[in-house]
Amino acid sequence: MAESNNNKYISSEDLAKHNKPGDLWISIQGKVYNVSDWAQSHPGGELPLLNLAGQDVTDAFVAYHPGSAWKHLDQFFNGYYLQHYTVSEVSKDYRKLVTEFSKMGLFENRGGGVYFQLFSVAMLFSLSVYGVLCSDKTWVHLVSGGLMGLGWIQSGWLGHDSGHYQIISNKKINRFAQILTGNCLAGISIAWWKRNHNAHHIACNSLEFDPDLQHMPFFAVSSKLFKSLRSCYYDRKMNFDKFTRFLVSYQHWTFYPVMCFARINLFAQSFMLLGCKRLRVPNRGQEILGLLVFWIWFPLLVSCLPNWGERVLFVVASFSITGVQHVQFCLNHFSSSVYVGTPVGNDWCEKQTNGSLDIVCPSWMDWFHGGLQFQIEHHLFPRLPRGYLRKIAPLVKELCKKHNLPYTSVSFTEANTLTIGTLRAAALQARDLTSPVPKNLVWEAVHTYG
Repeated sequence: MAESNNNKYISSEDLAKHNKPGDLWISIQGKVYNVSDWAQSHPGGELPLLNLAGQDVTDAFVAYHPGSAWKHLDQFFNGYYLQHYTVSEVSKDYRKLVTEFSKMGLFENRGGGVYFQLFSVAMLFSLSVYGVLCSDKTWVHLVSGGLMGLGWIQSGWLGHDSGHYQIISNKKINRFAQILTGNCLAGISIAWWKRNHNAHHIACNSLEFDPDLQHMPFFAVSSKLFKSLRSCYYDRKMNFDKFTRFLVSYQHWTFYPVMCFARINLFAQSFMLLGCKRLRVPNRGQEILGLLVFWIWFPLLVSCLPNWGERVLFVVASFSITGVQHVQFCLNHFSSSVYVGTPVGNDWCEKQTNGSLDIVCPSWMDWFHGGLQFQIEHHLFPRLPRGYLRKIAPLVKELCKKHNLPYTSVSFTEANTLTIGTLRAAALQARDLTSPVPKNLVWEAVHTYG
């Protein structure tokens, strides 16, 4: 630490020492802030601060916070400035885009699409319930299960959006919509979703920090996971034992069947978070009440079916249809570049573009993908309503081209092929650890034209 012109300076090495719970310092535009006491109150949870502590986090802060958040920073300023603070050319251009989008009102203007989406969710659920209660035909009950799955998918897109920004201007109504569409109708805790998804965005495709790549014993996207890495999200070791090796060896065959029932994991994760007293969960009572509502009405609806055969068919149909959404979440990242280690705050654009993949589709199919088809754009600008992602895509592509960043965009079919290819490559490595495949050939192939 040093003083110059009455200012106190801290080196990057000394700043990096303040990266533990109770001692969290971050730098934003060269000013250093002590957020140790704020971590537990941070609206985005403590994990983003813990994962990026001891670094300059300007780009991540710009990506996740509106302009109104800057006025709150001074209360955390500890008097130090980051020594030799510089801004890369790609960060300069990235921040210019954020400023331009803000001036255009894109972050604040959410449009009326959310009300149409809420209406479509209500219609799908109503039709599903009507089919169960007002028909005695088996095929109608099967279709009703499919409609329930479609309703869960659309409510999932709303939950995803509400985890990034306020989808309704009135905060109380927005919160009600979150609990209704997430906890009550889908059985998924919005608190769990926000915690999990924020960690994913901050540490995109880090094998140790990104929970969206931590699916053992069922899946391993890289042979690096065979070293039994420690999950910093779940705070446990991800053991690559004989049982895990066996399952991973066939993961390219089991991927789609497992995705059909991946919803069960989300149910379990929701209960595990809400039942964990060690972790802070805002509005825990509301979250639990919302889940209880789901676990009352859904089993009751299933019980209205005439026999166990049709009940099983209804549940399997609803879960399997929703499995499409789980596949979509995987397509955007499984075949992209992964890394081992702590996420770094000063290469925001590099990490987000390297770890994400866009899916080409016509505009009339946007409802199907829920914005995930513009994954690179979404990861760079997570606060941007999905209705604007197609509009800004050319600007993002231009940014990537100018700074030699990857911009991978493939069809839905190709994305599935790449994902299965990545899983197969890791499966073959798991079967024969004595002579592993030297490279992920799928990754090499996609980036020859990315």
